[in-house]
Amino acid sequence: MPSRLSLFSRARRASGTVRRSTLPAAVSAGVLGLAAVFGLAGCSSTSSVENADVPKWRATALPEAPGVVLQDSGKILNRDRTVQQAATVPAGRYTLTLVCDGSGKAFFDVTLDGKAVAEAGAACNGSRETTRISLPTAGRVEISGASVDAPLVYAYQLAPAQ
Repeated sequence: MPSRLSLFSRARRASGTVRRSTLPAAVSAGVLGLAAVFGLAGCSSTSSVENADVPKWRATALPEAPGVVLQDSGKILNRDRTVQQAATVPAGRYTLTLVCDGSGKAFFDVTLDGKAVAEAGAACNGSRETTRISLPTAGRVEISGASVDAPLVYAYQLAPAQ
């Protein structure tokens, strides 16, 4: 006894309605296209940070302020800590302005002669963050930065409070 499927197939062939299904090819093309888009999206932030022109980015992201006593900018590509210091910074009130681009957050520690003075953070979305800092005495100021969300580009400046 012939199966219903083979009877159905013979009837379709006899009527001339046999077509190949294009659905699997369309689905495959769509899946491959989405995979390519998501694959490139995952790589784009790393690539753009690694290829970033830091001085050009900094000029627009954090313009020079008057009286800057300590500043730095660069890339954090692999979670390494960055350190910058100024030998003698007068006592007084200061503003630490930070900006970063990439993903996640960057964190900065400020010390005066090796003693913690402040901690600051910036969301890496291009917006500026400010932290008020008071230095009770003159001394060596060190600012170190790091991020677990590398890669990113960062810039900061420490200037007298206005």
